[in-house]
Amino acid sequence: MNNESSQSLSSSDKELDKKASNLGIGGNYSPEKDESLYKARMQKRKEIQIERLKIRKSQKGLIIVFTGNGKGKTTAALGMALRTIGHGQKVAIIQFIKGAWETGEEKALKKLSKDISWHSLGEGFTWETQDRIRDQKIVKGAWEQAKKYIQNNFYKLVILDEINIATKLGYLNPEDIIKFIKSINNRNNHIVLTGRGASKSIIEFADLATEMNLIKHPFKEQGIKAQKCIEY
Repeated sequence: MNNESSQSLSSSDKELDKKASNLGIGGNYSPEKDESLYKARMQKRKEIQIERLKIRKSQKGLIIVFTGNGKGKTTAALGMALRTIGHGQKVAIIQFIKGAWETGEEKALKKLSKDISWHSLGEGFTWETQDRIRDQKIVKGAWEQAKKYIQNNFYKLVILDEINIATKLGYLNPEDIIKFIKSINNRNNHIVLTGRGASKSIIEFADLATEMNLIKHPFKEQGIKAQKCIEY
């Protein structure tokens, strides 16, 4: 048995969501000119929100995916790491591709808390390593390390940084990742998978999936190289 079961909202739950959407979030673009009417609208919105929160009582260890060609995937995951250690919980971070240089976020989080276990196991981009046999061996080793943390409920958050790239390169099978996570009984930690090119099966398996879309990037448009405090 495993705890990876999907739950769907009932028709009444969806109706509440629809009502909330129709009422909107207010502000100056709300149609009411009279402030008393606006207040009544927002009061109704609050009442619906209370009902929506009453329905959503369950909790579980989430599978979270940050993917897409835009910047911010690892940054989003590390924001969750900061939040987690703020609650006094343990975090494990396993980097599958990065690791050839020490980053500002690694230095900062290690200074902030002893509840961080950080493993930079990668050796860089494929055009830097130029050895796909060694690359795959490193990825496989990183996955074995990651599995230990995933099975350890003392770690509330496990970040698998750029594991999506490892699957895109063919070094890991996404189906093996899903099968392993599903096999764990009573898992209550949250697992974050970052990196562009997340497989369709990983996205479907996730409870939360966010795609970072590239709109502008200084490297592409202006020829500006990676900079300390921004990229690392």
